[in-house]
Amino acid sequence: MTDILGTLYLIPCTLGDTPAEQVLPQHVIAVARKLSHFVVEQPKTARQFLSALKPEQPIQSLHFESLNEHTSANELAELLSPLLAGHDVGIISEAGCPGIADPGADLVNLAHKNGIRVVPLVGPSSILLALMASGLNGQCFAFYGYLPIAEPERNKTIATLETESIKRNQTQMFIETPYRNDRMFSALLAQCRPQTLLCVATDITLPSEQIHTRTIAKWKSQPVPQLNKRPSLFLLLGKG
Repeated sequence: MTDILGTLYLIPCTLGDTPAEQVLPQHVIAVARKLSHFVVEQPKTARQFLSALKPEQPIQSLHFESLNEHTSANELAELLSPLLAGHDVGIISEAGCPGIADPGADLVNLAHKNGIRVVPLVGPSSILLALMASGLNGQCFAFYGYLPIAEPERNKTIATLETESIKRNQTQMFIETPYRNDRMFSALLAQCRPQTLLCVATDITLPSEQIHTRTIAKWKSQPVPQLNKRPSLFLLLGKG
């Protein structure tokens, strides 16, 4: 093992088909272009992303290792090998920022344990962008990822989140698989109090982006938004 360790770069990617230069600083693009080792969720989409950045080396010569929810502890440790050998490595998640609602956090944690330098790079995070645009409380917030799929458990969780939001004046944030967005939206309208504020942020950074915050009562009086198969975040702030 070399005495000089590589650096682990956390490389944000686009949230959709938006050109990288519209959402990524030039420094981030430059770092991604020069690297030859990557840890990614999906090699196919990572190659597409990097190809658009025009890497310094041929795309066929780049090294890709997969990291997802199925990666074992032993496989995770093996992903450190290039770093321990002195190579810089970039983590690329499927969309947005590595380590945020993303399995890349496990490798970052392991890198810290091994004394490897970790460098986060600037790029789009749908969670933070949605919170910024929601008008809800940005001083106190929580992100819960996916809520339960089964209706009884989901409804109970929504009620719990609304109660906690009222108690702490805390913005509650969560996502859903895009093809289940309509069911989530209907559940929120059915379960939440009329005065609770709900923000629905869809297709963030894309030309079709839509971000609206309304009370539940106001949402019920509006046409149902078209959310099916469109990446969306839901943010609520309960009002007692």
